[in-house]
Amino acid sequence: MAHSVSPLAPRAVPHLPVIDGVELAIAETGIRYKNRPDVLVASLAPGTSVAGCLTLSKSRSAPVDWCAQSLKAGKARAVVINAGNANAFTGKAGVATVTAVAKAAAQHLKCKPAEIFQASTGVIGEPLDASPIVSALPGLIAAARGDCWADAARAIMTTDTFAKVATAAVKYAGKSVTINGIAKGSGMIAPDMATMLVFIFTDAAIPSRLLQGLLSASVARSFNCITVDGDTSTSDTVLLFATGTAGPAPKGLKSATDARLKGFSKGLDDLCLDLAQQVARDGEGAEKLIEIAITGAESDKAAHRIAMSVANSPLVKTAIAGEDANWGRIVMAIGKAGEKAIRDKLRIRIGGIQVAKNGMRDPDYKEAEIMPHMKGREILIEADVGVGRGKAKVWTCDLTHRYIDINGSYRS
Repeated sequence: MAHSVSPLAPRAVPHLPVIDGVELAIAETGIRYKNRPDVLVASLAPGTSVAGCLTLSKSRSAPVDWCAQSLKAGKARAVVINAGNANAFTGKAGVATVTAVAKAAAQHLKCKPAEIFQASTGVIGEPLDASPIVSALPGLIAAARGDCWADAARAIMTTDTFAKVATAAVKYAGKSVTINGIAKGSGMIAPDMATMLVFIFTDAAIPSRLLQGLLSASVARSFNCITVDGDTSTSDTVLLFATGTAGPAPKGLKSATDARLKGFSKGLDDLCLDLAQQVARDGEGAEKLIEIAITGAESDKAAHRIAMSVANSPLVKTAIAGEDANWGRIVMAIGKAGEKAIRDKLRIRIGGIQVAKNGMRDPDYKEAEIMPHMKGREILIEADVGVGRGKAKVWTCDLTHRYIDINGSYRS
C-alpha cells in the first residue's frame, strides 16, 4: 500500500557525502514489493569495526540472531538488508536463509561469513527465499558506489512515507571525519534496546569495544526515547560501522569516555537523535509530533518510565489527535506508571501553559489559550511529579484512524 508523505516529514533533506570504505547498491528482487528496490548491500573496507544494539524481544528474527553472534568478533565486510519480509518466526528455514546469504556474500568479498551482517524487515511468519537475494549479490557488489545514500534509505522502507537520513561532520584524532546514518521505521515502534532498523557508517578508526560503548550510550538517549505504538519489533537492529579509512586511532584509547572521543560521541548522539525523531515523525498515520518532558522524578530512570507511560497511552494520543486539551488523561498516565509521584505537588504544562498545579486544575488556566498549540503540528507536554531531581524527554506521535487503516490492510 502506498502512503502519502507524513505532514511531519523534515522540510530539508541533507546530502550525505561519500565515506571512504563504504559502497552501496540496491536491487529490485520482488521479495514482496513490485516495481521498487527491496535489497540493499553496503560493502565495507577490510578491517571495518562494528557495534550493534539488537531487540530484546523473545521472538527475535533469524537475522538478529545472526548479528548477535557475529558482533562477538567485532569485524564487518558488508551488511545485507531486505524489505518486505522480516524472516522472523520462520524456524530452521530462516536460519538456512541467513546462512546462505552470508556464505554467498562472503565468497564474493573473500571474507568470513561472520563478517556479513544482515537485517530484514516486513511481514512476520512468512519464509524468506534466499535465492533472489543470493542471485542479486554479484551484481550488487560489482555495482556498489559511495554516493547513493538516498536510494539506499528508500530501499529499506516498508510503511515509511519518507526516507530517513542524517549526517554529521566531527573532529576526531586531529582529522575531520564523517558519520552517515539511514533508518527505517514507522509502525511496531517501541524501544527495548533501540528500535526499527538503523545503519550508521563512519570513516573514523575506533576499536569495536569502544564503538559499542559509544553506540549503547547514544541509543539510550535517542532510539530508546521514542515510541509510536508501544510494540517492540522482532527485528529491531542498530549497527554502527567504522571503516578507519580517515587514519589511525589515537594511541592508548581504552574507554568510550576518553576525552579524545568527545567530539565523535557528540556527533553520534546528535545523528541518532535526529534519526529517532524522524521515525517518530513518520509514525503510521501521524499528524502531530509529541515531546514529553518529565522532571522531579525519583531518578532519571523513573522519569523515563513516567514519560513513556504518557507517550504510550492511547487515551493521551487520541486526545491530541482530536486536538483536545484533556490534561486529565496525562494525570492518569503519570499515575499508572508505577513510579513515585506526589499527587498534591504535580504540575502539568501543555505548550508552555500551566494547566494543573498542587494536585488540581490551575485556577488561572483558560482552555481557549491552549487551543492554538493543540492545533499545531508539534505538541509539548511537561510535567513535574514533585519527588526528586530525575528528568527525561521522550518523543511520540498522535494516534489517528489512519493507523488502523494502514495496519488493517498491512498483509493485503
